[in-house]
Amino acid sequence: MARLAPRTGQPHGAPLVDRYGRIHTDLRISLTDRCNLRCTYCMPAEGLAWLPKPEVLTDAELLRLARIAVERLGIRSLRLTGGEPLLRRGLPGLVAGFADLGAELSLTTNGIGLARTAADLRAAGLHRVNVSLDTLRPERYAELTRRDRIHDVFAGLAAARAAGLDPVKVNAVPVRGTNDDELVDLVRFAVGHGYRMRFIESMPLDAQGAWDRERMVTADEILTVLGRAFDLVPVGRHGNAPAEEWRIAGTDAVVGVIASVTRPFCGGCDRVRLTADGQLRNCLFATTESDLRALLRDGSDDDRIEAAWRATVARKGPGHAIGSADVVRPDRPMSAIGG
Repeated sequence: MARLAPRTGQPHGAPLVDRYGRIHTDLRISLTDRCNLRCTYCMPAEGLAWLPKPEVLTDAELLRLARIAVERLGIRSLRLTGGEPLLRRGLPGLVAGFADLGAELSLTTNGIGLARTAADLRAAGLHRVNVSLDTLRPERYAELTRRDRIHDVFAGLAAARAAGLDPVKVNAVPVRGTNDDELVDLVRFAVGHGYRMRFIESMPLDAQGAWDRERMVTADEILTVLGRAFDLVPVGRHGNAPAEEWRIAGTDAVVGVIASVTRPFCGGCDRVRLTADGQLRNCLFATTESDLRALLRDGSDDDRIEAAWRATVARKGPGHAIGSADVVRPDRPMSAIGG
């Protein structure tokens, strides 16, 4: 991670810039902390204590914050996450509200329920989806997620592509001794169906605190395995996108690797996160949050909310420390933060 020198001072109406000069244009919005899977690397078998409904932002509150982000802060990309965002009631209507703001609109999902919603979401204005799928084997999927739903995911992927949600990206987290023998199979599956494959290094964001760095499959290991099966041509990274990409020679197929641990990209990070209960986080690994929900509900005007947003981003540090022994895990797991 490149060293960054602090920068101070932001005039009203300026882009959303932190003290290191990074301009933030990507907002991740968690619609719910609830999930219908119990993935072993994410949460315990019994699940978690979900947020009480009154603590979750309403549609109107979400849309107001998104409008402030787009119109006042220069946010150009909205990513809807969870938990599992497809569990949010009335999702197509909410998506239509976000789409009216004019930003690029995408959604990250486990794919369950996507077969019955993909067409409606596309019609509402959703541009693309990322679908989590760590294995192609039904018995392994059931073991990893504690649910026998892999065929729903396959159907959801097909429905997303048929609906014109393009590109359809497939996200997999390789874990040593669990699914790291399927890297090549996953790429062939994605290429064969017209999806875009991405591998993500596992991070210490599980609720049970069981993350083990020794079981993390690194970007170098992923590329070594794939390089034996495919002729990979470096594409690089598009702008501030988290994935480094490689094209499979002789095809248009692209494989991405997000190496958050071994190749951190904090120096170009342009993301800020809003949790389902209205807490603004300036980093996935932030240990503090700013309560925008309280401002919404105490009658604060847009100017005050904008100022709080800018102050939160201004406090963003130079980067995380998840590749070292100095890492401080956030109080919330990934399912409660939003991907």
